[in-house]
Amino acid sequence: MKSQGSSSDKNCKVSFRKKLLIIDSDLGVEDVERLKFLCIGLVPNKKLEKSSSASDVFEHLLAEDLLSEGDSFFLAELLYIIGQKKLLQYLNYTEEKVEQLLPIQGKVSLFRNLLYELSQGIDSEDLKNMIFLLNDSLPKTEMTSLSFLALLEKQDKIDEDNLTCLEDLCKMVVPKLLRNIEKYKREKAAQIVTPPVDKEAESLYQGEEELVSQADIKTFLEALPQEESQQDKHARSNGNRATDGAPSLVSRGLPGASANTLNSETSTKLAPTYRMDRNHRGLCVIVNNHSFISLRDRRGTHKDAEILKGVFQWLGFTVHIYNNVTKGEMEEVLQKEKCNPAHADGDCFVFCILTHGEDGAVYSSDEALIPIREIMSHFTALQCPGLAEKPKLFFIQACQGEKIQLSKSIEADALNPEQAPTSLQDSIPVEADFLLGLATVPGYVSFRHVEEGSWYIQSLCNHLKVLVPRREDILSILTAVNDDVSRRVDKQGTKKQMPQPAFTLRKKLVFPVPLDALSL
Repeated sequence: MKSQGSSSDKNCKVSFRKKLLIIDSDLGVEDVERLKFLCIGLVPNKKLEKSSSASDVFEHLLAEDLLSEGDSFFLAELLYIIGQKKLLQYLNYTEEKVEQLLPIQGKVSLFRNLLYELSQGIDSEDLKNMIFLLNDSLPKTEMTSLSFLALLEKQDKIDEDNLTCLEDLCKMVVPKLLRNIEKYKREKAAQIVTPPVDKEAESLYQGEEELVSQADIKTFLEALPQEESQQDKHARSNGNRATDGAPSLVSRGLPGASANTLNSETSTKLAPTYRMDRNHRGLCVIVNNHSFISLRDRRGTHKDAEILKGVFQWLGFTVHIYNNVTKGEMEEVLQKEKCNPAHADGDCFVFCILTHGEDGAVYSSDEALIPIREIMSHFTALQCPGLAEKPKLFFIQACQGEKIQLSKSIEADALNPEQAPTSLQDSIPVEADFLLGLATVPGYVSFRHVEEGSWYIQSLCNHLKVLVPRREDILSILTAVNDDVSRRVDKQGTKKQMPQPAFTLRKKLVFPVPLDALSL
């Protein structure tokens, strides 16, 4: 029996090596270079330098216990990264399975992934210009983008904590790659692993698809200064808060927290009501970005802007719309709206952003990433005293996610589709009186029709029109929006959407019924 078992094991190993040989035969010279590059730091450099074929690399992986018949995921990860996904079948993996396991079992570091991404964005002309800029310090040998980056690393010009040289080169030669570097910095700072979004079959629905991750949700709940505001202290001393300090996870609507439903009795029935009887309702700011420098136009966004304007004007707000806002213009808008004297006599403040987005930030029309924290921090009690103890509502229609094949009328606001979303760790203020409406919860898509606007914004506005006259509070209205949007599916029936608000409201927010409610 012992000899039979030994023979069986030997046959298994031979069979596994045959599969590796098949994979080797399908990989070219460039693929081998990519494999070697991704293995830096995991396999000794001297061994990698001597490797001339994929089978050589596989042999080193076997020797380093990074590859075996029982655990071939690292090789699957490498094949996935270099785009040889069809070869995953030989390792009994699918593309979807690798995506699911990457956040848990992935071995390629964030830094290595960044350098690989950058190499794919550096063409031959870009490489020539970068080499020219560093000519004195580089050997006179022919280089690829990968060998160039590997040399910078070997010369200690760059490492995972020092990207200054790389940033300077990208700024001069390929400015668009600075996005990748900024994203890496956020990911490295957060170091929060999140599950990938489930990829479903392509929809025939004629609309736009957007994705938001579990990390997005967490970030929207943990963000600005941790210090307790004066209104928090005042409310707590008067018994208006269930707990001391920052709002509880329940009141903030954290997914997964117990009793966090919007219609829970603790968050509605027992709470007092925000004052809504000042001289005017307040300001509603709408930033509507349709056109960009290189990113796809956000067709249909004008429908969202129009309905938001109509509904909030009907509710008594003074609406300010800003179209195609650059980064510089956004700062001007924030300063202007933060210092607006009208806040003193207003009941509430609303800020809506319709644009492309990525990892805790939104894109300006000139494609600069602006952190959501930076936007919302302008309206804390400290920065904007006129809004102290008043509800501040933010609705953001922007996403990050995984790009899939889309039908002709579906467009994605998400960027860097191959990357798993990371935490948006600094977005919604921890201090009280904020609410932020999210388009989706993890694993679901958010649709923006190119002619009719987004499911979420359209549903939000329609429910405000119907439920405000019934004197429903904002959280009850958002619950109805959740129910409405969650019941919708694309024509193929494969994709759904579930909005999720995050909030630190201390009281019920009930908008007064407009006089022309029935005629709207």
